[in-house]
Amino acid sequence: MADLRITNVTLPSGIHTDLGVRAGRLADPQALTRPQMIDASGLIALPGLVDLHTHLREPSSGGPLAETVATGTAAAAHGGFTAVFAMANTNPVCDTAEKVRSLLRRARTANAEVVPVGAITAGLLGGELSQIEAMHAEGVTYFSDDGRCVMDAGVMRQALLTIGLFGGVAAQHAQDHCLAGDQACFPDEVFSDKAGQGSCVSPECWPWAAESVIVARDAQLGLDTGAHVHVCHVSTAESVDVIRWAKARGIPITAEVTPHHLYLGSELLASRDTRYKVNPPLRGSEDRDAVRQALADGTIDVVATDHAPHLWVDKDKPFPEAKPGMVGLEYALGVVIETMVNSGLLDWEGVADRMSHAPARIGQISDRQGRPLEIGEPATLTLIDPSRRTVVDKNSSMSMGRNNPYDGMDLPDPVVMTLWNGRVTYRDPILS
Repeated sequence: MADLRITNVTLPSGIHTDLGVRAGRLADPQALTRPQMIDASGLIALPGLVDLHTHLREPSSGGPLAETVATGTAAAAHGGFTAVFAMANTNPVCDTAEKVRSLLRRARTANAEVVPVGAITAGLLGGELSQIEAMHAEGVTYFSDDGRCVMDAGVMRQALLTIGLFGGVAAQHAQDHCLAGDQACFPDEVFSDKAGQGSCVSPECWPWAAESVIVARDAQLGLDTGAHVHVCHVSTAESVDVIRWAKARGIPITAEVTPHHLYLGSELLASRDTRYKVNPPLRGSEDRDAVRQALADGTIDVVATDHAPHLWVDKDKPFPEAKPGMVGLEYALGVVIETMVNSGLLDWEGVADRMSHAPARIGQISDRQGRPLEIGEPATLTLIDPSRRTVVDKNSSMSMGRNNPYDGMDLPDPVVMTLWNGRVTYRDPILS
């Protein structure tokens, strides 16, 4: 691994400096002899991005793969990520210690750190708890049934008590399946207004209350158990209000928002294009404004991609029958620049916090990810050009997924280099 000297780079604080890289760590650039030189004039160095919510789709029980660890982490590196939390809803489900070990074996040659997420319940079925203690013995501290909500309050309480014994995190997919069932795919504003005029009764309706009632319930369970609850993909203003109340009460709760809920709106659903089908659904401008403001003020702690590639055969169906989900690893930072930085809602220190420091802290990997860019720290960072833009082409993605909601949109295309422990995992050909 060659020594590197990155010259004239700007840190999130606005300080201009040189960075040295030797043996996987940041080093005094003056102490390097004959390093490879990288002119980073006009570029910003961010700590490597951390995604708490990635679907890598591997294993897939012998069936066709929508993604692999290799392609998913290549896409992650392209997006500036150096760590991804691999959700448990693979086939088979990651709900035992052996399945955790199997995923870690697959990740040995990955282009980013892969952190296994353990299922909360066996098989994601919502009943019997998974092998939580055994998975924790393999290093797992983050658990989720994402894709399904743990509907039974008693089961969720027992999970929190178990996970709380070792200070872990239970990440909830907040969806009351009694209010938003398997056919639910459109926000209620498509059918009615939030005042209840012509209130939605269609099974395709995904009402805002189906999210916030679970957030409220789990906040109370967090208060009861003292365990850390994390709310996945917050999409409504009402959920933001509940999280803000819970934090004011001192309840141990954190939350994430996805790039697509920051940027894309329910008006796109009029096309019935299944690239825009996601769970929870895209929502209106009031909700988008609420989650943007909540991310800015810290009520929502992190941006997480919910990167969810699918085979086209699973998307090429009538809208209610298509699988929900969209790719996001390669576009997340660009969306955050467009919605949060260019609007003045976040500065670069805020971006570093919401996309690196905070997710590393919540995911309990801050000993090696989300570290300050200082001598002696891991050389885990991404170099970005915040002024660079592109028209997104779904076919240029490093992910196998082509269910790309940003295809054809003009967005920032900032990442020019990603380093993970000093290893270059992505480098744009334009970088000298």
